[in-house]
This record gives sequence, C-alpha cells and structure tokens, in this order.
Amino acid sequence: MRLIGTVTPDRPLLVLALPEEAAHLDAGLPVLLTGMGKVNAAAALATVLAGGAKPSAVVNLGTAGALRPGLAGTHEIGRVLQHDLDTPLLEQLTGRPLDGPIDLGGSGPVLATGDRFVSSDADRDQLARTADLVDMEGYALATVARRAQLPVRLVKHVSDGAGDGAELSWQASVDGCARLLAEWAAAHLR
Repeated sequence: MRLIGTVTPDRPLLVLALPEEAAHLDAGLPVLLTGMGKVNAAAALATVLAGGAKPSAVVNLGTAGALRPGLAGTHEIGRVLQHDLDTPLLEQLTGRPLDGPIDLGGSGPVLATGDRFVSSDADRDQLARTADLVDMEGYALATVARRAQLPVRLVKHVSDGAGDGAELSWQASVDGCARLLAEWAAAHLR
C-alpha cells in the first residue's frame, strides 16, 4: 500500500492496484496504490479512510480483461459482482443473505471481480455468462467506499481478452492502458 499526495474532502481519491497502472497520472489528485487482489484493495482503502480526512469520492482506475469479443476501450462500470465467492451455497449454509452485486448507476458494463487472473478461454467463457469485464479489485473497493458512505466510480480500460495468453497481452498493453486512464482522469476529474 502506498498513498501519494494528501486526501482532502474537496477532491476524489484515485485508487489503483499497481504502479504500472498509475504511471502517467499527474500529481493533481491523491493516488492510493493498493496492491493486487480484493484483500489488498479493501485493506488499503479502509486504512486510508479510517486515518483522517475522507475524499469527495473514490475513483478506481485500472485494467480489466474483456469477457466478450470486440469489447475494448475505457468503460465506467454500471454494476460489479464477485465471481469467486459461492454466494448461493454460503447463503444456503448460513440461512443469511450475503452481499450481492453492487449497482453503481448508469448503463456501463458489468464487472466481475475475483482473486484470480483470468487467463484461460474456459474461465473467460464461464464468466461471460454474468459479466462483460473482469478485474481483481473493483468489488472490494466499491464495498469499502459504500460502507464509508462515499460515492464510488469504477473505470476500467480493457487490457486483454481474459483468455489464453492474457498475461502476455496485459504485460504488453499496461503502459498504453495507463496513458489512456490518465487521459480519462484528466478529462473527467478535478
């Protein structure tokens, strides 16, 4: 976890998993680098929010794998869900409802979050039944922001096809994705 800049109530906090994804952001807004995965993302954001001033909003920028052919570009997410938690079984076992999908508003794509980098065609095709994109932090960050009663936006740039060879595609495209995410932030946030 690394916080760059100072969190103030008049500015959003940009939250990204990796320094590679934040490489081209300007220094105008505070940036939190969480590390990969749901646990790192949730722990880092909760720590920062508990430590002092709260931002005006939480904006998660990052890369995502496309679960559908032809899906490319930068997208603001409309709904996010966890793909690696067996919600129906756990609800049956406990008799209590678990946190389900989070509606973020708008008509953007559905993001599936899980602690597994999706790099096989079989996994991609299964996830495509319920989502359009896949990442490793979005759901956790949306949950923490919502519990802190802060507005949250998830903005993802497609880095790969989330299938066979996705890890190589991500490595080759992450710098270009970071540039486009920085351009999005410059155009939409202040």
